[in-house]
Amino acid sequence: MKKKGYFTRKTTFAFFLIFFSLCTKVYTLSLTDAASTIGDLFSSLLDPNEGATSFRSLLLPFGGRTESLGNAYTGFCDDIGYLRYNPAAGSIQKETQVALFHNSWIADSKLETLAFTTRFKSIPHLSYGGYISCFYLPFTEYDLFGDRVAGNYYTETVGALNVSYNILAGYDFKGLAAGLTVKGAWRGMPDYTDNDTGAIISGSGFSQSALAIMADLGFMLQFNFLKFYSSRDPNVRIGFSAQNIGVSLTGFGSELKRDDPLPTTVSAGISVRLIKPITVSVDFVQPLNLYDMGTYLIPYFNSGVSIQFASFVSLLAGFSLKGANPRISTGLEFEVAKIRLNLNYTLDLTSSLAPLNRISLSAKLLLGDKGRSITDAQVDEYYKLGLKYYADAKWEDAILVWQEALKLNKRFDPAIQGIQSARYQIEMFEKIKESLMLD
Repeated sequence: MKKKGYFTRKTTFAFFLIFFSLCTKVYTLSLTDAASTIGDLFSSLLDPNEGATSFRSLLLPFGGRTESLGNAYTGFCDDIGYLRYNPAAGSIQKETQVALFHNSWIADSKLETLAFTTRFKSIPHLSYGGYISCFYLPFTEYDLFGDRVAGNYYTETVGALNVSYNILAGYDFKGLAAGLTVKGAWRGMPDYTDNDTGAIISGSGFSQSALAIMADLGFMLQFNFLKFYSSRDPNVRIGFSAQNIGVSLTGFGSELKRDDPLPTTVSAGISVRLIKPITVSVDFVQPLNLYDMGTYLIPYFNSGVSIQFASFVSLLAGFSLKGANPRISTGLEFEVAKIRLNLNYTLDLTSSLAPLNRISLSAKLLLGDKGRSITDAQVDEYYKLGLKYYADAKWEDAILVWQEALKLNKRFDPAIQGIQSARYQIEMFEKIKESLMLD
């Protein structure tokens, strides 16, 4: 076992040595030359219809862990970041979580998010959660003489409520999780000035503001495949998600009209953990224009890898290819006193040539699992005691103990199978006794 563990760490180190050596080579290039080379390489993926949607901040990641993984999270979703990528994953979260995210985006824009998720204690496979996020960008207007005449912020604020349920979740079959997130968003435009008088037009920004109502729908399936380590947690997750299905309205009152289409997407993702320290995830995302379904939008791809060096520290890396905008990201995640912190850095040469581009932070407060781990431990103890009784041919006692386990977890398949086997043994023993009496 020690030799196997050593090999795993050695392989991990070699992988990241190669990865960072490649990153170092990229940095040693002239950034201008690199951007030109990358632009030429992926120019065929430019989408002429890109950017024709409103509420573009809906496409931005919260930041932190998800962005460190290259946004390949539809089929991963092992923390509160699921609220942005797959609404089904709330029901498979291990702990109640409260999180703060800060994402320093391009051109002085920022995205701030406060999120929460938990599972019901009485219905452990049912969860609820939500978040509120605000994207803001400084807005300054100057007159013909270069004097500042107006200054404010352009904002997009989103509020969301999520509910999900893991259907038929048990020990062998991990269930099919389904979830729904309902969202409302407000686009706030600052007032601007009259070109002739230079005076600020009261309400001019409000006339261009917008209200959006939309929903996300998601599914998540978990199972074991080619699993080379021991754990109750499944090592493969497959997720499907449809996001930002809805409408945006602007004008209001008698001038109410439909705004540009929302950035609707349909995505599919998978995450695989063949060995315990390393998880690889891949996403495929197809944008949609719900106002004109005949408009073709070029799909994009995300990929990420997580390497856990210890229970409290992980190294993350990702690559995202969207149009001609390849992005390389990396992050460090560590846990201290039930607080999980993530620092992420993203290199996006096509959006900025600055050596230090985009940095995001996240802090998650882990508030426990409402006693689920204690219950699981009690179930395990009942099961082990039942096995002891079964081995001693005390089948009735084994059945009673396993029934106690099922009171705590009615879908604990080993206890169900044990009871069936014990009853079969009792039945066979009775038949043997009757046969001997007849003889």
